[in-house]
Amino acid sequence: MAQGLIEVERKFIPGPETEKRLQELGGTLEHRVTFRDNYYDTPELSLMRADHWLRQRENSGWELKCPGPAGVSGLHTEYRELTVESAIVAQLYEVLGVEVLGAEGVTAVLGPLRLQEVASFVTNRSTWKLVLSRADKEEPPLVVDLDTADFGYAVGEIEALVHEKAEVPAALEKIDKLSSMLGVLAQERAPAKLIMYLQRFRPQDYHLLEVHSSKEKPQGTKDADKSLG
Repeated sequence: MAQGLIEVERKFIPGPETEKRLQELGGTLEHRVTFRDNYYDTPELSLMRADHWLRQRENSGWELKCPGPAGVSGLHTEYRELTVESAIVAQLYEVLGVEVLGAEGVTAVLGPLRLQEVASFVTNRSTWKLVLSRADKEEPPLVVDLDTADFGYAVGEIEALVHEKAEVPAALEKIDKLSSMLGVLAQERAPAKLIMYLQRFRPQDYHLLEVHSSKEKPQGTKDADKSLG
């Protein structure tokens, strides 16, 4: 994803008819892929507790998801995605309050910043694209990812990419419209794959995130189970 774009997304639990429904709505299957994600954080989960999510994806490199502009509440999330390593390292320095002099690349700062692998799993993904308004040839498509992790958890995500904060409400309206067309319940919450992984295999880390999230909710912090994955 190009630097500077805002990712607006909503997760949902797909059903056995979801792909059929996407076809009926005019969706196009872009590809089916399988990949492994490795997530990194400090022993205290300093990144996740600050709503930052560091991932190395097989054959794709490093990515850091950072909070997007606040302003529209609801079941969606907004993130900036950093994929250039120099930008990722600079953001890690800012969040963790530590700088490693002379370091080049994310791998070089893992040890000095006390970043360790906290999760690793394989995902089978089908990616669909769909334009809601067929009359508008300039309208960017919504992207729907349907994922099944190797530990048995399935989750879907509807995503729109925008350039400016002012475009977020319109993107969210399209996401909500497609969610409804796919039969997603209005208030349905679907945890991200990473959150489910922590809950099942690293319950102490999951509890740490849950406690932090519950303390921050009065200030408007996003629920941990709605974040990335």
